[in-house]
Amino acid sequence: MTVSVRVIPCLDVDAGRVVKGVNFENLRDAGDPVELSHRYDAEGADELTFLDVSASSGNRETTYDVVRRTAEQVFVPLTVGGGVRTPDDVDRLLRAGADKVGVNTAAIARPELIADVADRFGSQVLVLSVDARRVTGDVRTESGYEVTTHGGRRGTGIDAVRWAAEAEQLGAGEILLNSMDADGTNAGFDLEMLAAVRSEVRVPLIASGGAGRPEDFVAAARAGADAVLAASVFHFGAMTVAEVKDVMREAGIEVR
Repeated sequence: MTVSVRVIPCLDVDAGRVVKGVNFENLRDAGDPVELSHRYDAEGADELTFLDVSASSGNRETTYDVVRRTAEQVFVPLTVGGGVRTPDDVDRLLRAGADKVGVNTAAIARPELIADVADRFGSQVLVLSVDARRVTGDVRTESGYEVTTHGGRRGTGIDAVRWAAEAEQLGAGEILLNSMDADGTNAGFDLEMLAAVRSEVRVPLIASGGAGRPEDFVAAARAGADAVLAASVFHFGAMTVAEVKDVMREAGIEVR
C-alpha cells in the first residue's frame, strides 16, 4: 500500500499571532492562527503544526488558548511544539486539543524525555524536531550536519543524523527535520540532509525549511520525506496547499 505524502502548513505563533521571518529573524506578522488554520483546512492541508516561538514561558496560557480555539473549529490533526520540557507539558497540550506534540531543546538536554513521553502517551504522539545545519569552521560531525538550538543560533556539536536515529530508538514517532540554512530562504529543501537522515531512520520524516516552489515539495518527497512542511509560502500567498498537491500528483507522488 502506498502511503500518501502529507502537506503541512506550519504556524509559528508568538503571543497569539502567527509570525514568520528568515532564519528565525526579522519576524513579521502573518495573521490570526485560527483564521489561517481555517484557510488551510479548506485548502486541503493534511495536518497543521504550531510552533510556540514566544521567548518567555509567560505566554504559555496564550498558546493553550490558541490550541483550544483551533481544535474546536478545525478538524485536521494538530501538532504543537515549542517550550515543551516535561511529560506534564505534553499532557496539557493534549488536553487543550493537540494530537501530537513536538519536542526539541529539552530532549537534547535530557534524551530520556523522549522515552518518558513515549512510555506515557505512545510514540505516535511524539514528534522530535531537529533544527540542523551544515557544519562550519572547526566543528566536525560524521554526517556533516549539526543539531542547533535557539533558532539555529547556537551549535551543539551533536551529529544531526545520529541524533535522529537515537531519538527513534528512544521512542520518537516522527522526525521533523528543519534545515536552518534553508529556513525562510525559499531556495528549496536541503535534499542531501533529508536523504542522509532517511537512510538511518524508519519512522516518518517531515521535511522543513526552504520551500519556495511547488516543485520543491516534489523533490523533498523523492528524497525520502513522508511529509512536507512550509510556512511563509503559504502564509503570504505564494502558493496554496491545493496547488502544491496538484503539482505533486502530476509528478506521480501519492497525496490525499
